[in-house]
Amino acid sequence: MQTATPHASVRWRYIKQHLFFAVVRLSAALIALALGGLLVYIFLHGREAISWSFLTLPPTDSMTKGGIMPAIIGTFYLTLGAIAVALPLGIMSAIYLSEYARQGPVVRIIRIGVNCLAGVPSIVFGLFGLGLFVVFLQFGSCILSGALTLGVLILPTIIGASEEALKAVPQTFREASLALGVSKWQTIFRIVLPNALPGILTGSILGIGRAAGETAPIMFTAAAFYTVKLPSSIFDEVMALPFHIYVLATAGTHIEATRPIQYGTVLVLVALVLGVDLIAILIRSYIRKRKRW
Repeated sequence: MQTATPHASVRWRYIKQHLFFAVVRLSAALIALALGGLLVYIFLHGREAISWSFLTLPPTDSMTKGGIMPAIIGTFYLTLGAIAVALPLGIMSAIYLSEYARQGPVVRIIRIGVNCLAGVPSIVFGLFGLGLFVVFLQFGSCILSGALTLGVLILPTIIGASEEALKAVPQTFREASLALGVSKWQTIFRIVLPNALPGILTGSILGIGRAAGETAPIMFTAAAFYTVKLPSSIFDEVMALPFHIYVLATAGTHIEATRPIQYGTVLVLVALVLGVDLIAILIRSYIRKRKRW
């Protein structure tokens, strides 16, 4: 019975390695191609609607003319409010689970619950926000209810990313700090947290993108079908870009006439999300460079 020579075995492993990397590269290329094609399609169909008046004026004539300025402002308020709610709670929860909680069945159940919440459909969070913030707490349909609902929606993502970032900090950092007589909370907030901040910001970037693009949660808690006035407090309803796109595409009275506005609104939403994400990425890069210094 003949067996493969060592040379043939090495050659076969070499071939399998190249096949594996070829499949990985092809998968990455297909994903990049699909994303690039989608962005190009949106840009080509939405660029005609983009103008200064489109970005600075409210809708007119049953939303078939005018601009989307109230929707831009409303989306910015809701996204900013969601991050303001979810980021501190997410980081504090991750610190507790990673640094203080006694590892055991209870903590494992909590982590399973957090992972399950990350996969819950957004419509469920919308109904939760409607029942708790709008009806039970009587906030009504407003910025506050929408921001709190979106904050709860992205909270599992931030908790998971923050906990993984904290775990990635070497244990020797903690041991060296504690050996110098520094208390545990000072070690966490002055040593562990700064080193984990780039990873935490990565989770925040994912949360920002999801918060800005969700329709179902704000449909029940914050979004108005049409309003020309800008919000004067957190208890006012607002227009929002995702809900505005939904209204124009499904519930409008002149759906075909508003098609260019739909694509233009989608383009603005994508640009807004990418812009906010870019700011977060730049902050993360700055922190990483500062750590190297």
